[in-house]
Amino acid sequence: QVQLVESGGRLVQAGDSLRLSCAVSERDFGVGSLGIGWFRQAPGKEREFVAAISRSGDVVSYADSMKGRFTIAKDNTNTVHLQMNGLKPDDTAVYSCAASMFGPTQDVRKYNYWGQGTQVTVSS
Repeated sequence: QVQLVESGGRLVQAGDSLRLSCAVSERDFGVGSLGIGWFRQAPGKEREFVAAISRSGDVVSYADSMKGRFTIAKDNTNTVHLQMNGLKPDDTAVYSCAASMFGPTQDVRKYNYWGQGTQVTVSS
C-alpha cells in the first residue's frame, strides 16, 4: 500500500518561495508505472492539478498555469519536492500529494492514494 506524507506548508508573504515535500514509501517507487502528483484545493474551489513526476524522476508534467513558477523533483530518499517561487495570495490552498498507477498523469481520477495535505497561506 502506498503511503504519502506532506510537509513544508506555512504562512509566507507574497513573492516568497517555499518548498513542499512528500515522503513516499520506498517500496512503491519501483512498482509498475507509479506516478506522484501534487494537487491543491482552495476554499470553495475544486481540487486542481499542479504537477506530477514519474517514479524515475525523469518525466514531469505541469499544469499550464504552474509552469515556470513551480518545479517538481524527486531526490534519492524517495521524497518528491514541489519548489514554489513567486508565491501569490491566489496560491493559498491545501496542497496534497497523491500516487497513481498510471504514471505522472494530470487526471485526478487516476490517483488512488492521498496524503493528508499541508496548508500554504500567502499573505498580501
